[in-house]
Amino acid sequence: MNVLTTAEPCRPAIDAALARRLLAAQFPQWADLPLERLEPGGSDHVIHRLGRELSVRLPRHEGAIGQAAKEARWLPRLAPYLPLAVPEPVAVGEPGFGYPWRWSVSRWLPGETATVEALGASAEAAAVLAEFLSALQQVEPAAPASGEADDLVGPSPTDRYPATRASIAALGGSFDAAAMTRVWDAALEAEGTRSPAVWFHGDFHTGNLLTVDGRLSAVIDFGELGVGDRARDLMIAFTLMNAETRQMFRKALDVDDATWARGRGWALAAGVNAHVAYAASNPRVAAQTTRQITASLEG
Repeated sequence: MNVLTTAEPCRPAIDAALARRLLAAQFPQWADLPLERLEPGGSDHVIHRLGRELSVRLPRHEGAIGQAAKEARWLPRLAPYLPLAVPEPVAVGEPGFGYPWRWSVSRWLPGETATVEALGASAEAAAVLAEFLSALQQVEPAAPASGEADDLVGPSPTDRYPATRASIAALGGSFDAAAMTRVWDAALEAEGTRSPAVWFHGDFHTGNLLTVDGRLSAVIDFGELGVGDRARDLMIAFTLMNAETRQMFRKALDVDDATWARGRGWALAAGVNAHVAYAASNPRVAAQTTRQITASLEG
């Protein structure tokens, strides 16, 4: 693939040979360590385990190219306050050998991806996730005026309005379009009741949680990390939890009705937009987003 073309979104070819060349040129101290590609990979990065203690992450597309620098800048500041492990950046690599973007080396985090089957009914998991978000939200937010925090400004529901409306219309034959519209309208109406800005993960769903021996151990993928509405991270209630544990989680975080309405809206918007984009080609995403949309409608 020609990584320099501008006719289509840039999707560079990434393999172990490229990762090895980049390491040898920029971080030769790790160049001879074993390199093993992880499958299935994430939608945003190709990930290789590097030796026993490190991992190499190379963005697949332009939407993920800011994550290496963002995690290197902010996670070391946040990690000491958080009750679960988060990625520990070790180095940020530069473009090279035709690969156009910055990439990262981080400490290896052991664990398995969390699943609804294992944790959806777990009161302990709901409590741990509420504790994590509470701790994250209590860290002093970065000041937007500092200039350093420019990468922490995320999209608002208004930014996602056209795409979400279009997705709801497209899915009207599969889900209740009127019910989806009511949830989305309620989220928009609750925008004016926001509490002061706090840190949010921004992509807080099942696939970004790790477990060890069946218990939550780590939160990963902070590419959407930002400062703003605490409702953003309520998405986890609609991707992982059942109706009972969802309410336990809400009570533990002391979430008011307006914030919950915004959280439902964020979860619905993410679900319908991903379903339209990926469900036809990815059965795993189809199942995940179907559950997310259904849970968002249940409340």
